[in-house]
Amino acid sequence: MQVERKAKMIIDKDYRIGDIDPRLYGSFVEHLGRAVYEGIYEPDHPEADEQGFRRDVLALVKECKVPIVRYPGGNFVSGYNWEDGVGPVELRPKRLDLAWRSLEPNQIGTNEFVSWAKLVNAEVNMAVNLGTRGIDAARNLVEYCNHPSGSYWSDLRISHGYKDPHRIKTWCLGNEMDGPWQIGQKTAVEYGRIASEAAKVMKWVDPSIELVACGSSSRQMPTFPEWEATVLDHTYEQVDYLSLHQYYGNPENDTPSFLAKSMEMDAFIQSVIATCDYIKAKNRSKKQMYLSFDEWNVWYHSREADAKQQPWSIAPPLLEDIYTHEDAVLVGSMLITLLRNADRVKIACLAQLVNVIAPIMTEKGGGAWRQTIYYPFMHTSVYGRGTALRPIISSPKYDSKEITDVPYLDAMAVYNEAEEALTIFAVNRGLEASLLLTCEARQFGDYQLVEHLVLESEDLKARNTAANPTAVTPYSTGGAVMADGVITAQLPKCSWNMIRLAKRRERE
Repeated sequence: MQVERKAKMIIDKDYRIGDIDPRLYGSFVEHLGRAVYEGIYEPDHPEADEQGFRRDVLALVKECKVPIVRYPGGNFVSGYNWEDGVGPVELRPKRLDLAWRSLEPNQIGTNEFVSWAKLVNAEVNMAVNLGTRGIDAARNLVEYCNHPSGSYWSDLRISHGYKDPHRIKTWCLGNEMDGPWQIGQKTAVEYGRIASEAAKVMKWVDPSIELVACGSSSRQMPTFPEWEATVLDHTYEQVDYLSLHQYYGNPENDTPSFLAKSMEMDAFIQSVIATCDYIKAKNRSKKQMYLSFDEWNVWYHSREADAKQQPWSIAPPLLEDIYTHEDAVLVGSMLITLLRNADRVKIACLAQLVNVIAPIMTEKGGGAWRQTIYYPFMHTSVYGRGTALRPIISSPKYDSKEITDVPYLDAMAVYNEAEEALTIFAVNRGLEASLLLTCEARQFGDYQLVEHLVLESEDLKARNTAANPTAVTPYSTGGAVMADGVITAQLPKCSWNMIRLAKRRERE
């Protein structure tokens, strides 16, 4: 008989990590596979609006309240001429995209994507090409997007039908420039120099913008973390964020190790913070460097199918991972990890948004549906706004093949003072038994339970598909109770949980 596991947690209003930047719940749309064409844009679709954007996709994105979307890449950006994607559509060239061995028709470009982002109430996180292009193209794009009028590039934008500047605030200085797969791969010194100079002139064009410098392509790169230190040596005073990228998979079907991968993510973040702070001290700087975790997700299901794709077609089905229940649980823990580091991680982008390793999937001419990972992403984005509180957790632990001392309970709390709401996000990593959580909510004695939402499945490999889009969906009858400031909740095995509380209102 399985002995019931128990965990304890203390939350206090005064145990604050920091304010959560809404951009922590950003995402990513790259010109890759079916992310753009047949994803956000399908003019012949029954749900298409007058601009060709799919209304069903728009609705699912808006449901997540995604505040910022990175664009147009990714590996794609390192070979992209942004001028190909503006002006009359019928005059735009088709180009070979070497990054993904596809044909890019350039039917969607900068202006169209900005228009799409406005429809979903999101900002654009624009990436510039520092692979095949450089300083001149970068500053010209800032001028095209953000300068009001009276200059060559701003007047060209106006002639293309966009009188008002786009006012794009956040810009990425290239993408994964240490990767041998990258067009225009550079050494840390080469990248640091061009990033510094590009940053300088981009801010001369528009001093209000914020810039993200490329960190290592992942924690596993041989360049990490020396790359970060060298790049920051060149760019520390010119940029505002340093990027992190990380994906996890479970190809060996070792679920206990897979569900513990968020601990590696936390260690990665801490290593980058330490490197940033070392350069700060070395340079005697008073500036705090923040982080942009602008690519993160589970990614491994589609690799075999991708290898079979014929090159040079438009919008081939690439990186179309169909996610499982256990993927959703890990994604929940990764979101908890981002919240745990909200004092330094200010931007994060779930990679990606539609069809390509994405929470939203579509069929050409058909429907759109939510993947399993959609739910923890949506829950945290909608209810994880406010201040991240540092919980004190006591949990039993387990050892996996790869990682030891893994707590069964992974949890974070978010206090929204303006809305007088408290939300607890919790994962039970245990595969055999439920976990009894007892949470002392200090200074929240006048709050009451609103909802205990649970995402669970007896089948860890259960998936949502076009044929069965609701195979894995959350329910809101989790059974948590609150009495005298103490929350008690049974967390099912291998589950994602959201427990919401609100201040008790006096009856009028």
